[in-house]
Amino acid sequence: MLTVLHYPLRLLLTLALMVLCACGDSQDRGVIQGEALPQPALIKRQAQQLTAMTSQHVVGLSEHPESRILFGDLHVHTTFSPDAFIMSAPIMGGGGLRSPADACDYARYCSALDFWSINDHAEGITPRLWEETRKSIRECNDRASDPDNPDLVAFLGWEWSQVSENRAQHYGHKNVIFRETADNRVPSRPIASPREQLGRAPMGKTAQLLLALADFENREFYYGIQRYYDEIAAAPLCPPDINTRDLPAECLELAADPRTLFTKLDQWGFDSIVIPHGTSWGMNTPPLTSLDKQLNRQQHDPARQILFEIFSGHGNSEQYRDWRAIEQRVDGSLACPAPSDNYLPCCWRAGEIIQERCVGAGFDKNTCETRAANARQNFVDAGISGHLTIPGQQVTDWLNCGNCTDCFLAPMDHRPAASGQYALTRTKIDAKGDPLNFRFGFIGSTDNHRAMPGSGFKQVQRRMITETFGTSSERIGRLQRRDTLEPVPYSIPLDQNGVGLLNLRNMERQNSFWLSGGLAAVHSAARNRDAIWQGMKEREVYGTTGDRILLWFDLLLDDTRVPMGGAATASASPRFRVSAVGDFKQLPGCPLFAKNALGTERLQRLCGGECYNPSDQRQRIQRIEVIRIKPQIESDEPVANLIQDPWMILPCPDDPLGCTVEFEDKEFPDSQRNTVYYVRAIQEKAEMINAGNLRCEYSEQGECITANPCYGDYRTNKEDDCLYPAEQRAWSSPIFVSYQPSTEQRDEVAEP
Repeated sequence: MLTVLHYPLRLLLTLALMVLCACGDSQDRGVIQGEALPQPALIKRQAQQLTAMTSQHVVGLSEHPESRILFGDLHVHTTFSPDAFIMSAPIMGGGGLRSPADACDYARYCSALDFWSINDHAEGITPRLWEETRKSIRECNDRASDPDNPDLVAFLGWEWSQVSENRAQHYGHKNVIFRETADNRVPSRPIASPREQLGRAPMGKTAQLLLALADFENREFYYGIQRYYDEIAAAPLCPPDINTRDLPAECLELAADPRTLFTKLDQWGFDSIVIPHGTSWGMNTPPLTSLDKQLNRQQHDPARQILFEIFSGHGNSEQYRDWRAIEQRVDGSLACPAPSDNYLPCCWRAGEIIQERCVGAGFDKNTCETRAANARQNFVDAGISGHLTIPGQQVTDWLNCGNCTDCFLAPMDHRPAASGQYALTRTKIDAKGDPLNFRFGFIGSTDNHRAMPGSGFKQVQRRMITETFGTSSERIGRLQRRDTLEPVPYSIPLDQNGVGLLNLRNMERQNSFWLSGGLAAVHSAARNRDAIWQGMKEREVYGTTGDRILLWFDLLLDDTRVPMGGAATASASPRFRVSAVGDFKQLPGCPLFAKNALGTERLQRLCGGECYNPSDQRQRIQRIEVIRIKPQIESDEPVANLIQDPWMILPCPDDPLGCTVEFEDKEFPDSQRNTVYYVRAIQEKAEMINAGNLRCEYSEQGECITANPCYGDYRTNKEDDCLYPAEQRAWSSPIFVSYQPSTEQRDEVAEP
């Protein structure tokens, strides 16, 4: 009898709790458990790096023997971010709430970073959560013992997460980080982007009730969903057009575009860096989006916006290509372009799907061609949600459409006019006739939403360390997905009514593109906050795919050295030197000091029992690739011809101690053009999570004929980490060389 009554009683009890009380705990900053790292661990890190520098005869070592490379993650979310909160739902494969304290312990002991920053979405940070964030970051730094030589530096920041379906109004996401952490040296509130969904829970109380019933053990989590969103909604919006210092502390401040964001940061007057990221992700970015609208003195701040996140858990936003996902006709209307080499537009694939269904259903050729054309147009008109115009669509239907198949780990539906190479190429001539260019330093980071800074140290536990999102229950999964609709032989226009925000984006397909994330590396004169900040401000930084590759890239100019991120003028052929050393091969498990600090239970919960645990053997550097870019002289100069990727490929010896090469641009004097150079250090091939993306089977012509997606739910075995061979790498920041004629050349020009 008790068994029969168990479920109805549980239902009534759960419903009563949700109706009669505000159930579910409010999030807080958590408790940091780990103390500072043992000094021998830090001493060993520096000694290993010094050995590598000495073996490669690194330029500048004799002048700066204290110089070192520090690794960090400048893009980390906790469940103070709304999307991270929902991703953490246990029923969807999440690990429950993850606090800033969890992120601190993870950075110190799991990933063994030198620095990290917290970057929760400002749109979900209430006044209380911002206070909790500030306190936690200070507590994390307080654990670091000696402030002049801390084991870990934690920076304070947020993410300004602007998204628009209209490409003319889409500026994308930017992380804002601050040098200092004291309450009187940082803004009183984060600055968010306006959102239609702001403060709205992604599900109603009925859905929360059903989830609590389905996952009764974790019911408190589902009770807390509405509490969290109610807290966001309760924060009043700040009145517009008032100096940010004069606003009440308890309001939610908004900036609709970068210009407004920069203005507000200027009003605060605190030292900050703004980092664009995810610029080319098709999941959020409308087709035909470009960085052009931000290359002006209103929407770009050259003093703050100095770094560019080139690689993250979403993929690689580096490479430019001339194709586009859609095309614009002369009259301004949008259409679907035909396939080109190495690229199949998804709008075109939509037409193929409908044509195949139509022919299979027995319709005549003309009818099927008309329906295919309608499908292509419906897809174009739906923007980033084109998949919803094909009823009953499944991930496998799309094959590898939208992929940059000759790029390295590009994001899903890559937008090339928002890539790093495109940014370096573009020149805007202002009203005074002065040229304006982006001068970014390159970094990597994770964009991890599970409070796991620097999660890419081992290619294991895909469901834990990446953004993989999906239930292990087939019943719940089929309720959630839309591919259970009948696969009819015609397309439908997009109707957003009743479609949740997550479904508008093709999150199911995105699961095949989630990577473990990259790292930011800084050349720093010391381990402390000020030295790291100075390295970032000077752009002496680089990005990696997650491995701790050591990289030096210098312009050797007369008796001076210009490091990566720097700028110089030259008339003669510039000469460069590159040194690179691979990361250590990893041992399983965690170092003993990590186990002693966190204990077995917390180490398992935070790290899954795996930490950065280097052996004494290093990976080999295979080659150095040099990219040369000639920024436009005129704003309408075609971009594709100005990017040489690769310009040079320099092989490396089969030596675990690393690789040093030199090269010279003998064409520079004759070209008489400003030129940008950067390098990639390519490490030996190893398996990486989701490096195979959709895991296509290819025809003899190189076309994807079947796809084997890496699902986030029960359809991919939970033990399958979706590994595929790839070459981990490091991207240097560019060196910007301006052409300046010599005295002799100027005299020759001046002669009649």
